[in-house]
Amino acid sequence: MDRLNQLWPEFWDAALETLYMTSYALVLAGVLGTVIGVGLYVTRPGGLLPNRLIAGLLELLVNFFRPIPFVIFIAVLQPVTRAVIGIGIGTTAGAFAIGIAAAFAIGRIVEQHLVSVPSGVIEAARSMGAGPWRILLTVAIPESLGPLILGYTFIVVALIDMTAMAGMVGGGGLGAFAQIYGFRRFEPVVMWAAIVLIVVFVHLVQLLGTRLARKTMRR
Repeated sequence: MDRLNQLWPEFWDAALETLYMTSYALVLAGVLGTVIGVGLYVTRPGGLLPNRLIAGLLELLVNFFRPIPFVIFIAVLQPVTRAVIGIGIGTTAGAFAIGIAAAFAIGRIVEQHLVSVPSGVIEAARSMGAGPWRILLTVAIPESLGPLILGYTFIVVALIDMTAMAGMVGGGGLGAFAQIYGFRRFEPVVMWAAIVLIVVFVHLVQLLGTRLARKTMRR
């Protein structure tokens, strides 16, 4: 316990790094993933704007990158990370890699939830003269909003887990703190303090996401 008391400044710095990486990655992955997911939904055969070429390219993109283990992906993405943000190591570099990796998972989640909207609802909107983008924005997305919130909640929890591996590129965070000060130095109290705070973060995110989804689905 004495060792943990000495490490409180580093501990809270690591907690802030975890929150920073999660927030950065969520915004990046949320924007890219939503674009990919909506693209998959509207261009699929029978979709609102069917386009076999674009649908095939998006499918290939998602199916190629999504299965790559993050510990390998973060290394493979290094040249892109340097080209986009100017540096390949550090907290922002780790957050960037996490965001790109998560975008493909979000894209598939968005597509799956949009596809789950009953086709009768879409056809009813078409029969009333609504165009593709109006159907997407006023029917498909609102109808699937509750499950989409749960899907995004799942991804945020995964992002918090992924920040633990950002230590590979000097990203810091609670995962790196637990490994450096707890595991390698045989300080179980230090390691468990980091683990407990990660669990608290995950619990709060899950609680917020579940409440938002319930509120949305009861409207």
